[in-house]
Amino acid sequence: MLQVCLNGSRNRVDHPALPVAAAELAEAARAAVAAGAEDVHLHPRSAGGAGTLDPGAVAEALLAVRAAVPGVPVGVTTSARTAPDARRRAELVRAWPVLPDHASVDWHTDGADLVARALWERGVGIEAVIRSGTDAVDRFRTSPFAGRILRVRAEVADTEPLTALASATALLRALRPGLKAPVLLHGEDGGAWPVLRRATALGLDRRVGMEDVTHTPDGRPAAGNAALVRAALAVPGVNRPYARGPRPLAWSAPRASRFTWDAGRKCGV
Repeated sequence: MLQVCLNGSRNRVDHPALPVAAAELAEAARAAVAAGAEDVHLHPRSAGGAGTLDPGAVAEALLAVRAAVPGVPVGVTTSARTAPDARRRAELVRAWPVLPDHASVDWHTDGADLVARALWERGVGIEAVIRSGTDAVDRFRTSPFAGRILRVRAEVADTEPLTALASATALLRALRPGLKAPVLLHGEDGGAWPVLRRATALGLDRRVGMEDVTHTPDGRPAAGNAALVRAALAVPGVNRPYARGPRPLAWSAPRASRFTWDAGRKCGV
């Protein structure tokens, strides 16, 4: 599975074509899916351009993107950058009138279980973000939600091309014991393409997009998310699926029915 991460916390200083508004996210998603992306991750923005979990902003972004890429799973962030207090983030999740198919939870930040519980109760798939260089692995292993996730997103924070692969290897080794969920491995900036090549070689789920990197493998500025997707799909490697875990029980609830089993297969469920 190849996920496209459309914008993240970047701004137009980082790249003039970065999608921010709901209509821009929808067009970027449409182009990226046409280029081969199978899953979408995005950061909803406020009217002023800041990342937000505001119910209205989340609904606007989700409705626009889903209209552009019907049937494709769409997820959002629950990053502490949107609201520092985890209790507030959980409250906002519970107030969402439109639910994403999945949402990422950063396990290296305080309150991850609170946010995960809010998502679980609403039937939203949990993408567990385990960031290298943090205590996220230990926090995740002791979490009551460790066995209730859609997938682990192994995030390599090392942006040095020459060392990012070693960081990726160490992170995967730390995760492996007992882990049954699918793994999406990705890097950032200078480490993005080396780590994507490693994920491809290992047959793991991957992601690419302007949240992670704004240049193509040859170092040139990317025209947009679709160009990054095409470059990622051109990376040679095996297409071996990672071990599948059981489908979380909450997904059988009516609220989760929008995330169908067929759509879940695209994400490695």
